[in-house]
Amino acid sequence: MSLEEIFATRAGRLKASEIRELLKLLDQPDILSFAGGIPDPALFPAEAFANAFAEVLTPAHQAQALQYSVSEGYLPLRSWLADHMGTLGVPCGANNILITSGSQQALDYLGKLFLSPGDTALVGWPTYLGALAAFNAYEPAYDRLHINTNRLPEDYRAAAEAAGGQVKMAYLSADFANPTGETVDEAGRERLLDLAETLDCAVIEDAAYQALRYDGAPVPPILALEIARKGSIEACRTLYCGSFSKTLSPGLRVGWVVAPQAVIRQLVLMKQAADLHSSTINQIAIHRVAETLFDSHVASLRATYRRRRDAMLAALARHMPEGVDWTRPEGGMFVWLTLPQGMDGAALLARSLDTVRVAFVPGRAFFADGSGANTLRLSFSCASEEMIEEGMARLGQLLRAG
Repeated sequence: MSLEEIFATRAGRLKASEIRELLKLLDQPDILSFAGGIPDPALFPAEAFANAFAEVLTPAHQAQALQYSVSEGYLPLRSWLADHMGTLGVPCGANNILITSGSQQALDYLGKLFLSPGDTALVGWPTYLGALAAFNAYEPAYDRLHINTNRLPEDYRAAAEAAGGQVKMAYLSADFANPTGETVDEAGRERLLDLAETLDCAVIEDAAYQALRYDGAPVPPILALEIARKGSIEACRTLYCGSFSKTLSPGLRVGWVVAPQAVIRQLVLMKQAADLHSSTINQIAIHRVAETLFDSHVASLRATYRRRRDAMLAALARHMPEGVDWTRPEGGMFVWLTLPQGMDGAALLARSLDTVRVAFVPGRAFFADGSGANTLRLSFSCASEEMIEEGMARLGQLLRAG
């Protein structure tokens, strides 16, 4: 007998991340990689973290830093986050916040909380593949979330019933989405809230890139718009997932959920069952660095990433052949390319690695139904302007060769 024969049925829905596999290519020095949507390590506030960890490991603080902690998270950090959310138009308290091991853990918990087998999750076409990976374990059906078209709520309900459940959540990254870089405007966010009210489902707002805006006026978070409608976070159905991974450090794995207290209480029970609490020392260090330099550091990140975004858009305009389209993001880390019909991003990647040595992420993995073969994602966050110019020139040459 093999243990594989007695795996739970959900195990069959777990798939390797194409992005995690592609990250291994970063160890090959001749590869020009635009694959990993990761922050540039040269921009980490390493000295500030070194000082923070040194301070929390002094005799006065080390007992707390190295000890078990409460599942909700380090209270000074949650209080800082409550103030931070207030600046975004989301008045809330520390009791409305749960600290998670990155926002990825938050997505897993929310999938576990809302999805029974056969229930429907509404997602973008494409959407963040990490969200699909988190939700897949709970055996949902997926339906395409239409924000800018007039699909009727009755159509969503009928499709969910045919799949054996009901619509439980609408998931989206509203600001500079992974993978497309696109942003949902305020009117679209309001339409989404209307749809969620009619369907009586949760809205999961993935705000991992919200702080990285380079152009245009900020758009209020979906949760802020709902609070403006209802008067209190306690009456809201929007659950906001934030992260320090794209601003301060991904390696410390500190994210958060902002939600009504009734939801937070349930998520705390999941946290207790999963890992008791996020790393105490990491939370304390993040808090010390955030309260000292978060705003100034994010401003510096924006300036650097804006230049790289501009360099990529300019290089694409110079080097892409006719028939290739791409998004023009106002922030974030990604540009999304649509190739002519009939081209396959995965096949193009294989040819690219063999010939011009340029890496990117084929788009199919971001579609719940496996479509989108003629798309791909480029990340500019870890690339110099010179590397971007060379990489787009090589990729354009490859595309012209057919």
